[in-house]
Amino acid sequence: MKDIKLVIFDWDGTLMDSVMHIVGSLKGAIETLNLESRNDEALKNIIGLGMREAIFDLFPDQDSIEFADRFTAAYREYFFAKDAKQALFPGALETLKHLKESQYQLAVATGKSRKGLKYALNETRLDYLFDESRCADETRSKPHPQMLQEILSVMNLEPEQAIMVGDTVYDLEMAKNAGMSSIGVNYGVHTTEQLEKFNPVCILNNIQELPELLASKGIS
Repeated sequence: MKDIKLVIFDWDGTLMDSVMHIVGSLKGAIETLNLESRNDEALKNIIGLGMREAIFDLFPDQDSIEFADRFTAAYREYFFAKDAKQALFPGALETLKHLKESQYQLAVATGKSRKGLKYALNETRLDYLFDESRCADETRSKPHPQMLQEILSVMNLEPEQAIMVGDTVYDLEMAKNAGMSSIGVNYGVHTTEQLEKFNPVCILNNIQELPELLASKGIS
């Protein structure tokens, strides 16, 4: 656990407090398409997956690309609404700046689409902090390791030189599949008990704990 050069973040539920906005947008799409409703827990549980994987997980009897495209279009109508309200978790911006000033490279590996991530980075003005990113619509969805493998390849790093930070079992399983260490956060989608199954270095209660954790674990 030494010589970490790159910290890779999930976005929704890890840096951005957007879980309930996503749940609301999913509910809106379900209502628009007159589909059978799903409870909040089921909707939260698919956050982190790629859009198509999430849709087919929620509606396994629907397996057509045409259905997935209609659902995605309806979802985006709600997600990108002008009155949509999302915010970074308290301390997220300060944490990212601190890590950058400490000479860590930063990246994002997200279940969002590229359009969704671009929108979020523009809204938060954080684009300049990240060296690389991968989205679910341009590579394999979590928990497949391809997203992390592509980031490592572009940055010419080995798995042991990076660590993944995320709030879902999909993030931590992806890291494990890539041979990479991980850190969980328990304030997003999945519980501490769920995250512990993938043996993260630690599970944080607050993103602001991350710099001290990296230092205390001898990760530098």
